[in-house]
Amino acid sequence: MTPIEPNLITHQAARNILLSPYGLDESKLLKVLGSIFTHRVDYADLYFQFTRSESWSLEEGIVKTGSFSIDQGVGVRAVSGERTAFSYSDEISERALLDAAAATRTIARQGAGKIKVAGKIEPAGARALYLPKDPVASMDATAKVNLLEKLERTARAKDPRIVQVMAGLAGEQDVVLVVRSDGVIAADIRPLVRLSLTVIAEQDGRREVGTSGGGGRYDFGYFSEALIEKYASEAVNSALVNLESRPAPAGPMTVVLGPGWPGVLLHEAIGHGLEGDFNRKGSSAFSGRIGQRVAAKGVTVVDDGTIADRRGSLNVDDEGNATQCTTLIEDGILRGYIQDTLNARLMKMSPTGNGRRESYAHLPMPRMTNTYMLAGDRDPAEILASVKHGLYAANFGGGQVDITNGKFVFSASEAWMIEDGKLAYPVKGATLIGNGPDVLNRVSMIGNDLRLDSGIGTCGKDGQSVPVGVGQPTLRIEDLTVGGTG
Repeated sequence: MTPIEPNLITHQAARNILLSPYGLDESKLLKVLGSIFTHRVDYADLYFQFTRSESWSLEEGIVKTGSFSIDQGVGVRAVSGERTAFSYSDEISERALLDAAAATRTIARQGAGKIKVAGKIEPAGARALYLPKDPVASMDATAKVNLLEKLERTARAKDPRIVQVMAGLAGEQDVVLVVRSDGVIAADIRPLVRLSLTVIAEQDGRREVGTSGGGGRYDFGYFSEALIEKYASEAVNSALVNLESRPAPAGPMTVVLGPGWPGVLLHEAIGHGLEGDFNRKGSSAFSGRIGQRVAAKGVTVVDDGTIADRRGSLNVDDEGNATQCTTLIEDGILRGYIQDTLNARLMKMSPTGNGRRESYAHLPMPRMTNTYMLAGDRDPAEILASVKHGLYAANFGGGQVDITNGKFVFSASEAWMIEDGKLAYPVKGATLIGNGPDVLNRVSMIGNDLRLDSGIGTCGKDGQSVPVGVGQPTLRIEDLTVGGTG
């Protein structure tokens, strides 16, 4: 049997969904791009998208809401120097494309940039990090309701103190097609599912919350009985731990961050500061510091959009560039930034496959995919045992970050006091306060237990949200300020 290139199947499927029903072909796409170049611009692209999504939610033992939506459209972009013109339409047709292209010509300037559009369109290289599934069609409505009800029953059966369970199930199929003025056409079919669980435990009039969940670029069949059991155990255990928690103390102390989801602190406090647009404009704490030491020895941070089936992974970014694993910090030295095409060109650097947008109605910008710190050589038990008095942050809730100086405030949703190298008792209300670049230099021990999150992350920037992944090993950080309630 002759093997079939996965990306060619994706290309054909994307064309069948986004071009053929509307009478569009390569000659018409080239005509649209050519019309943008009536005046001189540096670059132009067309971004077609079709998204089918649904979500279900359960509360008080009943699946109370369900929603289904289909959205499609095309965005047209022209770039001249630092200026970008952009228009979009929720109608896909040659007329709508030509009208949108006409709107983008307003930024065109005489005497600079390219004037020639590629004479033909060639498919981008192959990549198949996930199967082009349609999660919405992978399970019927009855089975989806049963899945949520089973998750609720499993959680309640864990402990009689569980008094309320809320669960959500969401899935989407995202079909994108990027056509560029340099002659590249790239396509991707992106499945995405997520199952979330929140439980409330009550004891002696006190109520506490526990959460869990996960997902990735799968269909709904991913949520096996083993995963349902795992999510229920994690959420219930977190709520019960918090029932026993005491007020958290405040002040500078040694902090140990657990593996996995606590990497969200790395994402927010450091990752955003490494995005190309902030550094090109000089507004990041990391601006102009490539080649300099910005972290302790042993700290290596990467952004990797190529991990199979991960929530933040993409075969190609939203500009048609292949994603890659980009080393941002290597053994404490700043090596590079997260780049889209525009900022990379203006900074005389190469794109890193991080041009991302929420939808066809938004402009792409440099965004993270899966951002994590590589493992070290220390046993996590050794790290914990090394702390005489400190805080162990096992899980995080929300936080705030100032990109310009790296200052952050993060709340721990599950935390413990460490006494004589052991977890002594859980605490509530602990917040971590610090400065991203400064915290990187306070890392004194790095565990060998790198873990990625379970597939729940969503990142917001300039009003756009995209799915991402985070991760890290166990970390010991010296003299981090803890804000508490005790």
